[in-house]
Amino acid sequence: MSLAATESAASFELRSGDAGKTSIVLKGQFDAASTARVWRELEAALRHHPPSSLEVDASGIERSDGSGIALLHFLSMGAMATGVKATIKGLRPELDGLFQRFSESDYQKNLPQPPPHVNVAEHAGEATVQVWKDSKELLAFLGEAAAGTLSNLAHPKRMRWHEVRRIFEQAGVNALPIVSLISALVGLIIAFEAAAPFAMFGAQIFIANMLGIIMAREMAGLVTAIILAGRSGSAFAAELGTMKVNEEINALETLGLSPMRFLVVQRIVATTLLTPLLTVYAIVVSIAGGILVMMAMGFPLITIYHQMAQTLRVHDIAVGVGKGFIFGALIAGIGCLRGLQTKKGPSAVGESATRAVVSGILLIIIADAVVAVILYILHL
Repeated sequence: MSLAATESAASFELRSGDAGKTSIVLKGQFDAASTARVWRELEAALRHHPPSSLEVDASGIERSDGSGIALLHFLSMGAMATGVKATIKGLRPELDGLFQRFSESDYQKNLPQPPPHVNVAEHAGEATVQVWKDSKELLAFLGEAAAGTLSNLAHPKRMRWHEVRRIFEQAGVNALPIVSLISALVGLIIAFEAAAPFAMFGAQIFIANMLGIIMAREMAGLVTAIILAGRSGSAFAAELGTMKVNEEINALETLGLSPMRFLVVQRIVATTLLTPLLTVYAIVVSIAGGILVMMAMGFPLITIYHQMAQTLRVHDIAVGVGKGFIFGALIAGIGCLRGLQTKKGPSAVGESATRAVVSGILLIIIADAVVAVILYILHL
């Protein structure tokens, strides 16, 4: 019985003898592409006709790279024919030297190791230790950042104001399109979602009251902060992370320059100042989006204005803008911290950017909840 592969650079012929004795004749030039094809076809053939003994005639191999030698090793180890180890004969001297250079022990040594089993208690302990280390690093970073910011503001000539302007443009001006779109859509959505329940009580005019309060105190600042966390916080982490991987931060320290005052303070100052400005802009755009919906319902603009003016106060806008200062400092601070924590490796910068976004959004939500509780207690 004989099975032959399609004519190509490399081929094989499977010959079956008495008592399950099988021989394989390999011919041609074995490179990565042709070896892969022969490997699949030979494996399928041996699965359909399992041998009791196996012999490989390699005298027809004209040339072979590492993939062809790997095929011979798999056959000789019994890894292809369900435990039946093949005898290799006829291999050319130059190929035989390459074949003999590696053994089955080398193959076993280089096999990927299974992941170690970690029990729940050990995993919880490691997580607790990591949280403790992160907390210590966060406290140290907060202290250094606060000291550096106060020092630079006390001595304005130390501040790299051109860097502050650059960050204003990249994180602030360039973010206006996405802030405009999302703020307007949020205003539209809230107005539309409130229309049906308010209509049940004939109180659709009060959508204007609700819209002004929600956007000024809560949603505009929160949406703006989340956009900046995903857009600017990740950018800060990626920039500083790349500088750390390239050892540029070590170079700054060697030159006697503090990375905190030279890189971090400018980003914190710029983001802390621009976030409230973007919040004010988002309040206006989101309210405008909701007003468009109310005008489509038939309410005149002057009526909407008077209705909104009855409930929306200056201190409501001040609350939203004040949150912007807090959110901006958190976004810049956590982005810079994750960038400075970047480790070595090809995926380190991406991991730092991801951690910056996740941590930033989490801290924004926590800070917003804390501020909401404080404002409730103070009746503001």
